[in-house]
Amino acid sequence: MLKARLARQAGEFDNPTMNSSPDATRPRARLPRALRPGSRVALVAPAGPVDADRIEAAAERCRMEGLEPLVYPAAGSRYRYMAGTDAERLGDLQVAFDDSNVDGVWALRGGYGTLRLIEDLDLRRQLDDPIPFIGFSDNTAIHARHAALGVVSFHGPHPGADWPVESEDAFRRVLFQATPPGLLVSRECDPPPRTLAPGRIEAPLVGGNLAILASMCGTRYQLDGRGRILFLEDVAEPAYRVDRMLLQLRRSSVTDGIVGLALGRFTDQPEGDEHPLTDVLEDFAARLGVPAVSDLPFGHGEHNVTLPVGGVALLDGDDAALALTEAAVRLP
Repeated sequence: MLKARLARQAGEFDNPTMNSSPDATRPRARLPRALRPGSRVALVAPAGPVDADRIEAAAERCRMEGLEPLVYPAAGSRYRYMAGTDAERLGDLQVAFDDSNVDGVWALRGGYGTLRLIEDLDLRRQLDDPIPFIGFSDNTAIHARHAALGVVSFHGPHPGADWPVESEDAFRRVLFQATPPGLLVSRECDPPPRTLAPGRIEAPLVGGNLAILASMCGTRYQLDGRGRILFLEDVAEPAYRVDRMLLQLRRSSVTDGIVGLALGRFTDQPEGDEHPLTDVLEDFAARLGVPAVSDLPFGHGEHNVTLPVGGVALLDGDDAALALTEAAVRLP
């Protein structure tokens, strides 16, 4: 039954003729170069500190994917609760993005600190010859900068984390192949994705970590969700705080004009929190009135499929699925 269902979904997603975009005139985001064997990838730590074992695991992950890891200096530094001072972390990021010999920039972890850098980060190279930026959690701030520039970036796993087969498969389909990646699904999806509101919509993706997006409300870096499928995830947040942050997105106009809602994993709800997060998420989806799916396999969990921020996706609220219908990278 499951194989038949996935085969049927894949066929529909390969031919989404009945799922037209609500904005056929939207500008296409600039696609970064595809990764390939031998690509030189900068491993940077824009946020929290990274221990030596995790740095080595990250470098080994790069080598396993056929990539050449370049570990930048602040990755092994520590200042307060961050990997080096703002100047050190920003310096690594800037050099990585500016170096024409670097083929991709991959964040080693999240934590906190990236928000402190985005005002001074110069991303002009990304407008001329974009390369993949990969990361999630606190690195949502850099994805928001890319989204504002109209350049695709990648909400995906950090290289030193656990990599189940499904996460690696999605990573390679999204970043190594200049073809539509198709259906994103985990064989061990637990809990399975579920429909919050029916309907099907094809549009660009935008979003990331809820706490970071909420913290950017009211600033020049606030996310613009108009004509987009908004995707959200978070970790270790009690229900009332998730509720408050979602309310902040709505009242700050982040959700104005969104056409779909894709909710990932909201993991590690604190013990003793007697209020289920499902109620909060269902209420949020009901208020937005767009196709909505929850429990998709991305976020702070074992399965974290790679999503192109700015890439075009088909959200199926009827069958609780998400597919990437256009290539997210271009051939070098």
